[in-house]
Amino acid sequence: MAKSKIHYSCTACGAVHTKWAGQCNDCGQWNTLTESLAMISKPTNNRQGFAGKQGQTQIQSLTDIQMQADTRTPTHISELDRVLGGGLVHGSVTLIGGDPGIGKSTLLTQTLASLSTTIPCLYVTGEESLQQVSLRAHRLNLNHQQLKLLSETCVERIITLASQQKLKVIVIDSIQTIYTEALQSAPGAVAQVRESAAQLVRFAKQTGIALFLVGHVTKEGTLAGPRVLEHMVDTVLYFEGDPGERYRMIRAIKNRFGAVNELGIFAMTDTGLKTVNNPSAIFLSRHEQPVAGSIITVTREGSRPLLIELQALVDDSHSNQPRRVCLGLDPNRLNMLLAVMHRHAGIAMFDQDVFINIVGGVRLTETAADTALVLAALSSFRDKPLPNDVFTFGEIGLAGEIRPIPNGQERLREAAKHGFKQAIIPKANQPGRGEHIDGLSITPVSRVSELIEVAISL
Repeated sequence: MAKSKIHYSCTACGAVHTKWAGQCNDCGQWNTLTESLAMISKPTNNRQGFAGKQGQTQIQSLTDIQMQADTRTPTHISELDRVLGGGLVHGSVTLIGGDPGIGKSTLLTQTLASLSTTIPCLYVTGEESLQQVSLRAHRLNLNHQQLKLLSETCVERIITLASQQKLKVIVIDSIQTIYTEALQSAPGAVAQVRESAAQLVRFAKQTGIALFLVGHVTKEGTLAGPRVLEHMVDTVLYFEGDPGERYRMIRAIKNRFGAVNELGIFAMTDTGLKTVNNPSAIFLSRHEQPVAGSIITVTREGSRPLLIELQALVDDSHSNQPRRVCLGLDPNRLNMLLAVMHRHAGIAMFDQDVFINIVGGVRLTETAADTALVLAALSSFRDKPLPNDVFTFGEIGLAGEIRPIPNGQERLREAAKHGFKQAIIPKANQPGRGEHIDGLSITPVSRVSELIEVAISL
């Protein structure tokens, strides 16, 4: 007979301790050990791997494995298909996380309503009642006649009921409410989340069902406390942006079937999330008159170039420690670029407050915006606006050199398509002979000092 025993698990890393302590010995976090009740029973040998079937485990040569193309099912939502890599893959497990109220349930309800017209789908809700889900579907004017709903939180009963149906897609909303009868801890605990997700992933792999898991985020922005779920699933999608804003962005930070860092952009309307066909247009302010401290750069999110407006405000500091504030960029990179400007261009801002903002709430992770940051800070510092038809991109090194970035030609064509006339780019990204972009004047630079001289002459 199983016996109960009290142990303490860490909410930050999931480590289990036999007694309480103020600090977790594994991750070093303080006050993260919570008491839980575990059942100790005789070990059994009935666990299976995620993708394999019991009794069929054997060693095979790589050449003996038959290659099969991943069969994808389009969701008919273009931006979601983009971040997924072209559509849903049979047997894949996708984890979607984001702040409360940002649109996770709305997007998945729209997706299943679209898919249910051609394939059988199931929406499992553990937080809302069936009436609430039905009310949301009516409010969004969705075609939901074929969509099946289930209100259940026990993972064993979910798998049993799903096995009786010939399903192709299942949504679990959310994984924090699901529990397994094999453990005695409360739903949402680290052990419950890990074990429930493991059973669902195993079920999806063995049956070929595409599975969506909705995960809550903590105040630090991590999914479900410890990041155990992100290692177990195939795809991880994060909602970015403020829930109060109109535009919502989904970024793929892990994808075994497509490109990572792919970005999907949606607009929240009265009838749900709508795809944005021209994302660059929403990030451009298009000032009527040139404004000091504003410039356009071309970033690349996944497989798509985007035009982003970068704004800078440089003002006299009234404190002993000038402020360095970045929204959408790494603050350490701002400090580095200000030091490069001082060392290699003779422009000192050590007594200035510098504020940097990326319009639209986008977070830039690549270094192609270095030249734009320098020119925007210089423009605000000297109160000299740059022309509205100028854009720039390029990486700046500590030696003052301007390094090339990948996909330069594609970025130039994207900017020219939106009407920009002048480009300041790294010399190594300059188009070669026979390559010409109509209506675009290109100024190549190789040093920070050259970049500053070109900006002053505009």
